[in-house]
Parts: sequence; C-alpha cells; structure tokens
Amino acid sequence: MKNRHLACPLAAALALALAGCGMLPGGGGQTKTVNIWLMRDSVSEDFLTRFTEAYEDEHDDVELKVTIQDWTGIGKKVTEAIEGSGGPDVIEVGNTQVAQYADTEKLFDLTLESVRDLGSEDWVPGLAEPGSIGGSQYGIPWYAANRIVIYNKDLFSAAGIDAPPATRAEWLSDTEKLNRDGNQGIYLAGQDWYTLAGFIWDEGGELAVDKGGEWTGALESPAARRGMAYYKELQSLGSGPKNADEQNPPQADVFAKGDVAQLIATPSAVAAILKANPGLKDKLGYFPIPGGKADQPCAVFTGGSDLIIPENAPERTAAIDVVKALAGEKWQSELARTMGYVPNKKSLASVVANQEATAVMAKGAVRGRATPNSPQWASVEGDNPIKPYMTAVLMGEDPLKAAKEASAAITDTLAE
Repeated sequence: MKNRHLACPLAAALALALAGCGMLPGGGGQTKTVNIWLMRDSVSEDFLTRFTEAYEDEHDDVELKVTIQDWTGIGKKVTEAIEGSGGPDVIEVGNTQVAQYADTEKLFDLTLESVRDLGSEDWVPGLAEPGSIGGSQYGIPWYAANRIVIYNKDLFSAAGIDAPPATRAEWLSDTEKLNRDGNQGIYLAGQDWYTLAGFIWDEGGELAVDKGGEWTGALESPAARRGMAYYKELQSLGSGPKNADEQNPPQADVFAKGDVAQLIATPSAVAAILKANPGLKDKLGYFPIPGGKADQPCAVFTGGSDLIIPENAPERTAAIDVVKALAGEKWQSELARTMGYVPNKKSLASVVANQEATAVMAKGAVRGRATPNSPQWASVEGDNPIKPYMTAVLMGEDPLKAAKEASAAITDTLAE
C-alpha cells in the first residue's frame, strides 16, 4: 500500500539520503501513475479494489488511477485519446474494436509480451484473433463471454428428454418434441444475428472475407446459406418474432413466463430470468450450443474485452506490467470467479468448474470466433444489413437473392 511510514527517524533519514543519490527503486522515489480506462460494469468494485491494493503493495513506485468509461460514444473518445498526447496508459476495448484502433497506427505492438510472458498459444481464439492485426498482437485478451442454451428442466422432463442434445440434428429433434402442448420449443428472435453467425461458421462459411486487403460480404456462399437454413428451421419451433432481435421484447422476460423450453443467451441472462420469475431458480439447466458433430460444440460468437496500450502512453513500461498482471493466471482466475467470465486461456477453464452456467460457457468458448477483423466492421453493425436479410429469409423470400443483397451492402460498407 502507498504512504507506508518508516520504522524510525534514522530509517527516514537514510531513505532521504539514498533518494538524493538516486539509489532507491523508481527513480529517486518518484511514483509513476498508470492511468487505466475500464468500461462500466466490466469488473466489480470489490475486484478492482483487491487488484489495485495488491498491485500497489507489490509495486511501491506505482499508483493505479482507474477511470470508468461508458460504452456510449467510447469509439470517438478512445480514438482521440490514442491520437493525442498524454492520454491513458491502458485502455479496455471491446474485442471486435481492436482493428479500428489499430488502423490508426497509434497502438503499441505487444507481440513480444504476448508470446514471452502471457502464453498466447493458449488464449481463447475469439479474443486473441481480433487482437491480432497484420501478424502483430495489439490487443491482449482480458475476458470473454459467449452464448449457451438455457433450458427449463421441467419442460424437458415432461417431454421425455433426460439429457441435453449432443448434435444440432438431435437438438432439432428434441426441440420439435418440446414445441407442443402450449409450450414453445425455443424462443429465438428472427434477428439474433450473433447466433446465426455461429451456425454459419459451423458450416464452414463466413460473414465476410478478406481478399487481398479488400473485404467482401460472403452470406451468399453455400455454407453460409446452410447456416441460415438451419436457423430458419430452429426458429420455427417457437413463437419468436421474425422481424425483431432478442431485445424486442427482452427474451429473458419471455422465457421467465415458464412456457418456453429453451433460450440462447449468455449466462448473464439468468439474473434477469430469476428477477422476473424467482420460481425458476432450481429449474434451469445449461448446455453448449450443439455442433454438427457430437465431439465438439457449435462455433459461437465470443464477446468480451481486450487491453490495449497506446503508443503515446506516458508510462508505457509500467503499463505493460499492469497488463501482464491483469491478463496473467492469478488475476484471470480471480476475475473469472468474481464476474462469471470465461478466462482468457483455455487451460484456465477449470477455475469456473463450480459455476454451472459459466463452466458450460467455457466449454463453448474453445470454438469461439469474432466478427470479421476489418476496421470498418463497426459501421456494418451500425446499420446492420444482416438483420433484414434474416427477416427476409424467415418470411419466405428467396434466400440466395436476399443473401446477395445483404453481402453487397456489407461489401460497400467495408470499402468505405
């Protein structure tokens, strides 16, 4: 901790003499302040306090100053900070945002640290891949989250289903059995494009591809259309709206009514479900989204955060050490247990083994993916052509025609 008192006047005098000669660590006793930007609700106050106190206790010459930022408008704020001078030393960014910040050429290259100190070969792919641009690692994976299937045990039991499905084919069969007697087999909104992305990837397709530095939409490929066809079949086994996403209405509230057998969501939805209906507390079960083969789950979109260091960081050396601590095994384990996140390494999945939903999420994370690693992808999501494409297919329009139109819109945006 800072401001420790020396044991006696003689010790104090000796310390002052050493400091005057530049013999104390930290450049004559000067304290470095590492400014850190973290996003709201990424960590609890308790975790942040524990980390700060422990880190400062181990580094007498470093003080951590944490500023909490809001997601709204953060892109512009981060860009201005990394292009200016004297900005923050460490910044938390969404894993899919790294490319747009790296495009400024104002981020510090952390490739050496990722290989030498942080065991990058074991990182969760959905966090590691978007942090790597042109062969250099600019984003250090911090925490991850991905979708799982949340199910109502009572409805499964009533339908004679005693174990979660192992494949997507079994999943469809089970969901058909569940979709009867006034119950929905699954609640799946028509524009849940993150879930669709997983089906597309599982079939070997892509949302967009990089052809020699030029990104083009790829929804019209046979593999991508197979993913959409599966989505359509699954979505039909419930009453989810075809022209809205999972927030309209909030899908956790729909599931909480008790007549929906399954929901695709991150484990964070559990709190909302139980708030709406505490009676479901002991009736919830979880399994990874099934894949095409029984020995591996479906590919899933991995959301989460990476840590970046601007080139202009005033305390870059100290900032690197802070990032290594936050992304290292000790504090990764603490963060995962405290917040219910997937840790940044596959080998650390066991630290959440006692948290059922999080443990299931960690199983799915091994096949996690991120959105196309283009600096312009955020603009695609801003006026997302994938959503109306999905609605068009679900409403019976020609799948190939709709896919080509959506791909063309994606290509145009990525070329801007």
